Amino acid sequence: MIGSLLRAWRRSRDERALARRSIPDGLWKHTMARYPFLQRLPSEDEAELRRMASLFLDKKEFTGAGGLSVTDEMAVAVAAQACLPVLRLGIEQYDDFVGIVMHPDEVVARREVTDEHGVVHQYDELLSGEAMVGGPVMLSWQDAGERAADAQGAAYNVVIHEFAHVLDMRDGIADGVPLLPSAQAQAEWHDTLMAEYDRFSERVVCGYETVVDPYGAEAPEEFFAVASEAFFVTPKALKEEQPVMYRLLASFYRQTP
Repeated sequence: MIGSLLRAWRRSRDERALARRSIPDGLWKHTMARYPFLQRLPSEDEAELRRMASLFLDKKEFTGAGGLSVTDEMAVAVAAQACLPVLRLGIEQYDDFVGIVMHPDEVVARREVTDEHGVVHQYDELLSGEAMVGGPVMLSWQDAGERAADAQGAAYNVVIHEFAHVLDMRDGIADGVPLLPSAQAQAEWHDTLMAEYDRFSERVVCGYETVVDPYGAEAPEEFFAVASEAFFVTPKALKEEQPVMYRLLASFYRQTP
């Protein structure tokens, strides 16, 4: 009885959200046409993506920075790309944060690290996006919009990258191992991921071209994020070059692009 009431309440809540954040047909068609990797979706999946994008827009707060005014076009573009990875997992995967900060272009972040000798080093890092535990998610519109649309076959998508980090950090740690049903499942994921990461890193060090962005060799969590980009943007190429990684991601995302 309680379960059925809860399901009915959730349906009613979602229906109200969908009414509040209904995406106009023209804007949705424009968004789908703009990003080639979204055009592969069958009609039923596209309908579900549109529904989830509306729920996403109802739950999240967009803020413009650096003089950027966030338009409906920008918000819908981000929502559609962000919801693709959770198409089978559910929009609840993103409940741990609310804020999305949009910059016109890449931003410079001041970093500080302490080495093994206790010496503090400062440096500047150029960012097209950044996700933090508990939010917010920062995105460059130039990357989320123009560069994602004009990738020309490259496995590049900053929105998918940062939201893969969001999924990775649901257990509170950015380590390339997302929250899974059991400790055994996480251990098996870790072993497979690290074997693929080591193989990939060796190829990068040897100077081979890779489908996955070489930036993934920086750390396992970055490898998971850039491999997720390739999984959704250039899935055939990823499956041919790293079939084990493709299958691992397919098992998590419950999709086979």
